[in-house]
Amino acid sequence: MNRQVILDTETTGLEAKEGHRIIEVGCLELVGRRLTERRLHHYVNPERDSDEGALAVHGLSGEFLADKPKFGDIAGELIEFVRGAEVIIHNAAFDLEFLDAELARLKLGRFEDYCRVTDSLKLARELHPGKRNSLDALCERYGVSNTQRTLHGALLDAGLLADVYLAMTRGQDSLVMDLAQSHVHASAGAIDASKLIVLAATPEEIAAHEAVLDAIEKESKRPAVWRAAPAT
Repeated sequence: MNRQVILDTETTGLEAKEGHRIIEVGCLELVGRRLTERRLHHYVNPERDSDEGALAVHGLSGEFLADKPKFGDIAGELIEFVRGAEVIIHNAAFDLEFLDAELARLKLGRFEDYCRVTDSLKLARELHPGKRNSLDALCERYGVSNTQRTLHGALLDAGLLADVYLAMTRGQDSLVMDLAQSHVHASAGAIDASKLIVLAATPEEIAAHEAVLDAIEKESKRPAVWRAAPAT
């Protein structure tokens, strides 16, 4: 199954070329478009202070970070976590600049030497041209609760991005199911339909399904194909 990693970082400032450093890394794993129990999260001692503006965003003081591992101490674990995966990052250019700078200090190449990166901000702009596509704006658009986000945090934001990314790309779910069903049919041969157990949807499940279709129609401004297709 396709392995994806949702990644976010927090930093001491906005410009890696001015010597600003990573202070937090958060990663969540998706396999087959489902969150697993695997995650990677580290606070990092940047060996410098954060800008006042950055500190107001993430709230991670130099005193708190003083006894945390340095990036070199967690670099190998991070590389192994993302190796071979598709890594989803919102506004990837920002995080990649910092990740590449940290890896360059350790003579470990570039981040994309180990994985393939997809920028969810670029995807959001393609889906919603001319609209606000910040993580907060996308949470509002897709009904993802971010009420606990009083400060930015790498693992918290990775969790929000995972929900937003799955909502933005939910049309891929049918493709995943089709592939799985094709594999079953190819390996198991013909199925005796008379032996299948059919469970009818509950009223609550039907209502939830209709709510999803309402959201799709609102976003796409056209009737959902599931409602237009004849029942089987």
